[in-house]
Amino acid sequence: MTQNRPSSYLMSLTIIGILFFIFGFVTWINGTLIPYLKIACELQTDFQSYLVATAFFIAYTVMAIPSSYVLKKTGYKKGMSIGLFVMAAGAILFVPAAEARNYDMFLIGLFIIGGGMALLQTASNPYVTIIGPIESAAMRISIVGICNKVAGILAGLIFGYIALNNVDALEASLNSMDAVSKNAALDELAGRVVGPYMIIAGVLVFFGIAILFSSLPEIDDSVESEGSAAANINKTSVFQFPHLILGALAIFLYVGVEVLAGDTIISYGKSLGIELSTARYFTQATLAFMLIGYVVGIVAIPKYMSQSTALKICTWLGVIFTIGAVVTDGYVSVAFIALLGLANSLMWPAIFPLAIDGLGKFTKIASAVLIMSIAGGAILPLIYGQLSEIFNSKDAYLMMLPCYLYIMYFAIKGHKVGRTI
Repeated sequence: MTQNRPSSYLMSLTIIGILFFIFGFVTWINGTLIPYLKIACELQTDFQSYLVATAFFIAYTVMAIPSSYVLKKTGYKKGMSIGLFVMAAGAILFVPAAEARNYDMFLIGLFIIGGGMALLQTASNPYVTIIGPIESAAMRISIVGICNKVAGILAGLIFGYIALNNVDALEASLNSMDAVSKNAALDELAGRVVGPYMIIAGVLVFFGIAILFSSLPEIDDSVESEGSAAANINKTSVFQFPHLILGALAIFLYVGVEVLAGDTIISYGKSLGIELSTARYFTQATLAFMLIGYVVGIVAIPKYMSQSTALKICTWLGVIFTIGAVVTDGYVSVAFIALLGLANSLMWPAIFPLAIDGLGKFTKIASAVLIMSIAGGAILPLIYGQLSEIFNSKDAYLMMLPCYLYIMYFAIKGHKVGRTI
């Protein structure tokens, strides 16, 4: 790796923090889009509405490996710029989707945005991991994670106000409207996203150009430490690292439960009889608890606890809060779902560096494998949606328990498998 001077290191971390802010803003809009598009596009089931998360996150699986090859050709900095430009193209597609009130077109736009995010994350996550000591990687990821979640809070507040303003009254009056009035009301509702997504597209293009001409240094991840080089001398494939494969499954399950906590909580609140005018703020509560967790990570890792210890604590909290959500009712149950943000906060900062530690020249392709695992955010919400229709929205959250238990295994033993620690 290229060792940066302190000023260069700080500048690099600042630029990556801006990128995390950008894709945090774009990602956490989805929690508001789910109930919004269910009304605007006249969807019949929660299962259909959760396709918002599926279209967005499945792009990571489709595009992660191609992204790693792009990064081999372009390097990290140019790859980040290309990712931002692709995201802008997806945001622009929201304009004709809104005008036609076409749900399929919205999903295509989300898939394209997710594809750009796959490239951006495949570049930025290993970058922030290896610009400094691996032991403090979770601290750095926590720092940029704060940027991500602050953006998510702002995105939900801004977009929730724009898209869901007075939507309870609108939804109540739709059944009494004639066809012409109903279509006009729904067209107005769908049109609310046009301005915001045009602005988002413009911002993405601007930052894509800015990153391209920035002072962000390239890093050489093909240079291995003596220990890694000796350990990897006979390795020819990324799949010869068991701890990476186990880490990929941990990422899959972690992202799934994180998306469940953030993207389903508004619909869950509504299912409990809470009006959307109130429930639209619930995602922000989840993200606020994640922020608290990131602050703890910055202070405590690695000075007071290791990355694996932080991960063990988080998984225990995940189990406790999940059970709490299921055995309680009303706002208390919602509060436990929001508290899952605290449980999930240090999982990505801990799992990612533990999974790619010691991979040396395999880092880019390993990062792509882990980014593919973000597909957990596409699959688990659909399973939850199906279970909520079979049982109910509350009991369906029990599906998170085995997810947290597996991540606990990775924290205790999985990250050591096949390695000489």
